[in-house]
Amino acid sequence: MERVEAELFTGGGNDAVVRMPGRRFPGIVVQGDSLYILRGDVAEVAEACERGDLDEARESAGLLLANLDALLARYEAALGEHEIPRPY
Repeated sequence: MERVEAELFTGGGNDAVVRMPGRRFPGIVVQGDSLYILRGDVAEVAEACERGDLDEARESAGLLLANLDALLARYEAALGEHEIPRPY
């Protein structure tokens, strides 16, 4: 394990915006339990598609998209607060 200093652009928590040494743009740290939940959400969409249940797939995908949009909004807000251009 290597210890490094990183720049923290938001409060900690499950989706902290940080910039690692040597990187031009910050990223988001996603905790392991949150990553596991995200993976489960994607699996729900895939399983509903396999069953041909498009209504459930659409609903699950909509919730997943809303969660990702919230994460992206937090990232973009942190960049804006620190006058960092978006990397996209």
